[in-house]
Amino acid sequence: MRVAALISGGKDSLYALYLAKENEIKYLITVFPRNKESWMFHFPCIELTKLQAKALNIKHIFKEVGGEKDEEVEELKTIIKNIKKGIDGLVSGVIRSKYQKERMDKICKELGLKNLTPLWGKNPEDVVEEEIKNGFEIIITGVFCEGLDENWIGKKLDLNVLEELKELNKKYGINVAGEGGEFETLVLDCPLFKKKIEILESEKFWDRKTNSGYLIVKSARLISKQNKI
Repeated sequence: MRVAALISGGKDSLYALYLAKENEIKYLITVFPRNKESWMFHFPCIELTKLQAKALNIKHIFKEVGGEKDEEVEELKTIIKNIKKGIDGLVSGVIRSKYQKERMDKICKELGLKNLTPLWGKNPEDVVEEEIKNGFEIIITGVFCEGLDENWIGKKLDLNVLEELKELNKKYGINVAGEGGEFETLVLDCPLFKKKIEILESEKFWDRKTNSGYLIVKSARLISKQNKI
């Protein structure tokens, strides 16, 4: 099956792509919301999806949308409609968000495409553990909820950090996969990448009023997986 995959740069969209790799991946689609409060799309380090696309060697469609609720869904539909003749299905990394799943179902139904959601219905803890154990190198690029402070920005998401998130889930109800918007991630490397991403220069933005913040990557590059260039 010929498919396009929605990628945000984060762990779940890339892991969904990994699980759908038996299909012919024709396109990667990244949607950048001008509105940082977007209900569908995330924004921290979104520009680095361009490096991910190069690492995957797959054609990349990068589009900016308004990011307003409901309108952004129609904007995404327009993007997909432009390539629908070349694909049979759409891959996304939704786990348990009914809001996102219903809207992706609607778009695919209207365009006559199959909606592939390989993570749908899984336990968020299991998903994150699978990602780590399958060789995904993940960092946290944004935190937006109680229980996560500035020190979490840039932290590598490994099995030890997963245990910390499980404890925060018990205390604050944080979704361990961050699907409720609690935190955002970036995949620096995974088994599908021909090269990995190295961040050369970055800084943290922290808003004390909202106790939230995100990573700003000023410079990054692709490097060999064996040796740094």
